[in-house]
Amino acid sequence: MEPLIAYLHVLTFILTGAFLTAEMVVCRPDLTVAQVRALPRLDILFFAAALLALATGLLRLFVYAKGVSFYLPNPFFWAKMALYVAIALISIRPTLAFIRWNRAMAGGGAAPPAEQVAGVRRLLHLELGLFALIPLMAVLMARGIGR
Repeated sequence: MEPLIAYLHVLTFILTGAFLTAEMVVCRPDLTVAQVRALPRLDILFFAAALLALATGLLRLFVYAKGVSFYLPNPFFWAKMALYVAIALISIRPTLAFIRWNRAMAGGGAAPPAEQVAGVRRLLHLELGLFALIPLMAVLMARGIGR
């Protein structure tokens, strides 16, 4: 069972990055109605994948892999958790923007202004940049570096 949980953890991590990347690709100036409608859906998939990554990671922490006593004292474990939380907090603003834009366009409103889209894209870039650091923390943590 442990190899399956490890596989699911890696898979959900990949999916999280894929959905976040898809959000960034779709969220660009001159959004169409179809793109505005797609953004909240992609965001739900991003959120679901991130939650599954967290769930499988917690299973590995408490039930499988090397156990709590191996991971908790390691500063790279805490760096990985801090990155996860930072990404989650940063993602709130894009999520709210996607919902707001979708409602506005569904009600016959115009596409969001380019400066709003640019601001959300910057946050998505920041999320992806931080997300790219998580595997580094995982590799260092798994090898016991920092203990």
